[in-house]
Amino acid sequence: MAQALNYQEEGRKVLTSFYGALNALRLYPLENATVQQALDELHGLVSRIVEVDGGAELRVVGDFFFLNETRLRLDLSNFSTFGSFARALQEHGIGAVEVLPEIQRHEWAPFISMLLRKPHGPDAFVSFVDRFASAPVEHIDIKPETDAQKPERDEEALTAAKRTYAQSVQVAKDALSDVRLGKAVNVRKVKRAVQGIVDQVLSNESSMVTMTTLRDFDEYTFTHCVNVCIFSVIVGQRLGLSKLQLYELGLGALLHDIGKQRIDVDIINKPGGLTDEEWDHLKEHPTEGMLLLFTMHGFADVPYRQMLLAYEHHMKIDLTGYPTNRRAREPTLFSRIVAVADAFDAGTSVRSYQYEPWPPDAVLREMRDNPKRGFDPLLVKALITATGVYPVGTLAILDTHELAVVAEVNKNPELLHRPKVRVISDAMGVPLAVPVTVDLSQDDPATGRPVRTIIKTTDPQKYGIRVSDYLT
Repeated sequence: MAQALNYQEEGRKVLTSFYGALNALRLYPLENATVQQALDELHGLVSRIVEVDGGAELRVVGDFFFLNETRLRLDLSNFSTFGSFARALQEHGIGAVEVLPEIQRHEWAPFISMLLRKPHGPDAFVSFVDRFASAPVEHIDIKPETDAQKPERDEEALTAAKRTYAQSVQVAKDALSDVRLGKAVNVRKVKRAVQGIVDQVLSNESSMVTMTTLRDFDEYTFTHCVNVCIFSVIVGQRLGLSKLQLYELGLGALLHDIGKQRIDVDIINKPGGLTDEEWDHLKEHPTEGMLLLFTMHGFADVPYRQMLLAYEHHMKIDLTGYPTNRRAREPTLFSRIVAVADAFDAGTSVRSYQYEPWPPDAVLREMRDNPKRGFDPLLVKALITATGVYPVGTLAILDTHELAVVAEVNKNPELLHRPKVRVISDAMGVPLAVPVTVDLSQDDPATGRPVRTIIKTTDPQKYGIRVSDYLT
């Protein structure tokens, strides 16, 4: 019977319904039709799971949810929603909510109403339990957070990075959509998003690099803008730019492709190659981007740096790119940084015309070794020092024939080829129930040789693997 449930789908529906009921009760009185509809939906969804499995337990760890021990895969479109519900539980020290058989519809309203109250007293969970004991709720049980569930410092940093990333993608989506619709862009929100990215990179760079593995084909346009912003700020930091300069760079990077919103969407999303006429039309987007930024309201001053960046990021250092130039010029430093970040993220992403992205290490190698690509070699090296030879999210095959996902770059510049990885399958290809973190820079004391090494990288899609599941 348990196999009749699609836990991923059912779990996401339950979390969405929980969030909807919380919001409805926050805004309206209990007798309101919206509240009643939200409670009906929640009760129906949870009751189905209870009927099939004999119970339903939602457990929260950081911003991750487990439904009856199945970890729910959350994406950028629903992260903010589910994160809000997670925080509602964590405020009261609740680690899990267990729904027992014979749950009654009338039990949901008092339980959710209690979640909406602010915690008080030195122990939030004890205080909640005291109030919960007198509530008319008999078939909902709550469990406290365990030490394992309380976020460690690294996990807190990752959660903060994910929140910043999700919010930034939404801001990029809103801004670019407004441009395509001819509406005014909320420049203030864009600036705040960039400031958040810069702050996160400066405080925990590795967590923000991990976020760039959350590539979503359906959201490619927006995640790409945010990823380019992140990689650009990281390279700028390596070059010693000031925080204000990083902010200026990040703002231009987030808006570098804004001109594409003036290009026919059928050309942007066309699978396969473009005709010469379509390609000529696409090559107009840098010019369109510059003109859009010049006329955009909300900047204290004319955004000259961002205009140049939008105009120059496809020129190449030898000016063989586009737009073509009649006079000699040198693309600005910001434009050259964004060109490198743009190419790396685009080369490693699934797009409408690129169903099989290159492995990240192969993209870096091509950018470094092929001068026809037209990138500043110093800036490519700066990116490699940040991402490592094998960037975070690379799927690797080890000499033990195990599959592993690169999880952390080695901070020693002489050991960039020996990162930390998460081994996700054994030598026979059988997935591990719990991935094992291995530091490839560690040597075997008996032989003095590496315990494991990477022999090649491969495409996660061939194995049906989403690397972000093992990193975030």
